[in-house]
Amino acid sequence: MTTRVGIREVAKAAGVSVTTVSHALNDATSSRVKAETQQHVRDVARNLGYAPNRLASGLRNQRSQILGLVSDEITTTPFAGAMIRGAQDAAYERGYVVMVVNSGLDSELEHREITMLQQHQVDGVVYARLYHQGVELPPALAGTPTVLLDAVTGDPAVSSVVPNEVDAAETAVEALIKAGHTRIGMINNVDDIPAKHGRLEGFHTALRRHGIEHDPRHLVITVPETSGGREAALALLSRPDRPTALFCFSDRVAMGAYQAAAALGLIVPDDVSIVGIDNLELIAGSLWPGLTTVALPHYEMGRWAVDRVLDDIENPGRPPEQVRLACPLIERGSVGPPPRTGS
Repeated sequence: MTTRVGIREVAKAAGVSVTTVSHALNDATSSRVKAETQQHVRDVARNLGYAPNRLASGLRNQRSQILGLVSDEITTTPFAGAMIRGAQDAAYERGYVVMVVNSGLDSELEHREITMLQQHQVDGVVYARLYHQGVELPPALAGTPTVLLDAVTGDPAVSSVVPNEVDAAETAVEALIKAGHTRIGMINNVDDIPAKHGRLEGFHTALRRHGIEHDPRHLVITVPETSGGREAALALLSRPDRPTALFCFSDRVAMGAYQAAAALGLIVPDDVSIVGIDNLELIAGSLWPGLTTVALPHYEMGRWAVDRVLDDIENPGRPPEQVRLACPLIERGSVGPPPRTGS
C-alpha cells in the first residue's frame, strides 16, 4: 500500500521547515527563501513523488483548477492532437487540468455538456471549432470566462485566437513566386468561411506585391476535398495557357491536384509546382514528392487560448484580444522553377 507523500515528508527529507517548503512549492515571491533552497526543495519533492493537494488548494482559493474544452468535431480530426496538447500543456504548467467534450455539431448535446462542465465547477472554458469560422457563443456560457479557439464571434468582449489566413496564403504564394512562377492558379474553397476569404486576399496581395497580373480564369472554387481538388486541377491544367503553379486551399485539395497532374502526364514539380495549407502529415509527408505547405498553428493556438482564459480568471477585467497567429512555411519537394516552355 502506497503512502501519500505530504508537505511534512518533503520538509523532513529536505531538512527545512514546513513553511519553507510551502513557500518554495507555491512560488511565494514575497518569501525570503533563497533561490538555491527553493530549487533544493523542489528537487526533493520531485524525487519523493510529491503531488500538491489540488482539492485543498481549490477550496482555499475557491477554484476547481479545471478548465473545459468544448469542441464541435476537433476530437475526430487529425488536427485535434496538436490543439488539445497545446491546451493541456499550458494548463498543466499552471496547475490546471482540461476536460474535453465533443458535441458532434449537436446543439442539444453541447448544451448538456456545458451544463455538465459547470456542475464540475470549471473555472473557465475554451470554445473550439474544427476550422476557422464565425460562431455565436451558447447562452449557457454567459458568466463563465470563455476564449474562442480557431473561431471568431461578433462580440468584441470575447477573446479569440485564429490562424492568420491572409499571411498564410501570402507565404504560400511567395514560395511559388520566389521559385520563378508568374502564372499561378488558385483552387479555393466553395464554403463561405473566413479561411476562404482570407486566403484569397493573401493570394491577390502576394501577386500585386510582385506586379503579377492574375488571370481570373486561373481561379477555381470547389469542395475542400481530394475529389474537388482533382476536378479543379484537371480543369486548370488542361488549359492551353495552364498555370505553372497551383496554390491549393488545403492539403486535401493539393492531393487532388497531384492526382490530376499524374492523370495528365505532368510531373510535380518539373511541370507544375503545388503548395497547400495545413501541414497535415498524413498527406503532406506521404505524397511524392513531399508537399510544400503552410502549417496552421494548432498547438500554439491551444496554448494561447488556455493561457488567455487563465489570465482572465486571475485578472478579471482585462481588455479582450482577437489574435491571429503566424503560419510557417514547411518546405518539401513540390516547388521548383517553372518549365522552360512556361513563364
